[in-house]
This record gives sequence, C-alpha cells and structure tokens, in this order.
Amino acid sequence: MLNTFFSRFLPKEPKFFPLLQKVATVMLEVSDLILECVQTKDHLSAIESFKRIKDKEHEADLLSNQIFDALNQTFITPFDREDINHLASRMDDVIDTINSCAKRIALYNPKQIPTAAADLARNLKTSAEYLYKAIEELDVLRNNKKNIKNYCIELHNLENKADEIYESFVADLFAQETDAIEIIKTKEILYELEKATDTVEHVGKIIKTIIVKYA
Repeated sequence: MLNTFFSRFLPKEPKFFPLLQKVATVMLEVSDLILECVQTKDHLSAIESFKRIKDKEHEADLLSNQIFDALNQTFITPFDREDINHLASRMDDVIDTINSCAKRIALYNPKQIPTAAADLARNLKTSAEYLYKAIEELDVLRNNKKNIKNYCIELHNLENKADEIYESFVADLFAQETDAIEIIKTKEILYELEKATDTVEHVGKIIKTIIVKYA
C-alpha cells in the first residue's frame, strides 16, 4: 500500500479533490433537474429534462474516467486509491440512477406522476446538497471532521425518510390504483428515486470510512 506511515510525509496530488467536487456538482445539478422532471405536467418538458440529465450523466462519466486515469498515474494519493475510486464510482451511480428515473418517465409517459415522486425528489436534492458539502470539505478533513460526520448523519436520516415516503406510496398505490400498467410505471419511477437516495447514503458510508482512517 502506498499510503503507509512514511508516505504521509510525502507531497500528495491535490487534483483529486477538484475532480470529486466536479462530480458532486453534477450530482447536485441532476438532482435539481429530476425535481423539475417529476413536477412537470407536460410530457414534452419531461423528455427535455431527461435529455439534459442524460447530458450531465455523460459529463459525470468523463469525470469518473479522469479520476480513474489519475489514480493510475499518481504515486501518492491523499486517501487510499480504493476509497477515491469508490467515492467517484458511487457518486456516478447516483447520477446514473437519476438518469434511469428520468428515462422511465420519458419512455413510460405515465398518466400522472404521484405527489410522492416530488417528495422523494426534494428529499434526494437535500441529500445531494449534504453530500456536496461533505465532498467540498474532504481536502481539510482533519479540521472539518465534525461537520462531515454531521453531514453523513443527515444522509442516513434522509435515507430513512425516503424509505418511509416510498413505502407509504406503495401501500396507497396498491390500495387505490386499478390499472396494472400504471402501477408498474409509477412504482418503477419512484423506486429509482428511492434507490438514488440509498446510493447517496452509501457514499456517506464511504466518507465515514475515510474519517476513521485519516481524521
């Protein structure tokens, strides 16, 4: 392992922090876009939101590739290579899942997007904001350890809230909706939103591991 006791005294490449922050920025942007997408009443507008999210998803893929290439070319990294790679990959997973949700809205054209979708999207947007703050402060981890821990706690709380919203939605859906096709459509759309929040919390768990190792 390169990040040994002695490697801590060697200069470390700072380029990973700006790259991770760029991925977090894209994640924040797509969380705004998916909220717009689930709130629109016009299917053409939803399709347009999906296209914009898809463009952002491509941007995140390019950034993830840059991080992977940088890991292969850098001798000393600020954290374990695996942790940096997991952070970038999991944030990219969040963006992919949001893209998957928007794609389902564009393809399925549900008769109505339930209000629970907007509740989940707002919850997801808040999660993305807390994760962005955590990533933004990683380069000064030892000074901001308490703040970052608190952000991770909020991510856990928001994931629990997403579970509650989704479970309540599913119960109401099967109780009230009689069209089996619409049940499948809306359930899949909201599942992707709930899954995205789960993935954000998983990124928080990776950050907590980094805190244990380095703070």
